[in-house]
Amino acid sequence: MASIEKIRSGLIDKILSINNREFLEALDKLIASSSSQPGIVELTKEQRAILELSEQDIKSGKLISQEIMDKRNLEWLNEM
Repeated sequence: MASIEKIRSGLIDKILSINNREFLEALDKLIASSSSQPGIVELTKEQRAILELSEQDIKSGKLISQEIMDKRNLEWLNEM
């Protein structure tokens, strides 16, 4: 897998060879829109409700380990 610096360098080289103004403007808008608010995700009210239910489960101790979940999944798959 290429390193970030190698990818960045390759992209810069390609961009420098582009002479189409409309294409460059579109690329500029794409890059600007993707980097304007990194990491911010808008959740729906349904997604927030599910997360709140999950928080309640955590607070009340309604949890199982990944190992137990894997075992249950295997048992379920073997029943089919």
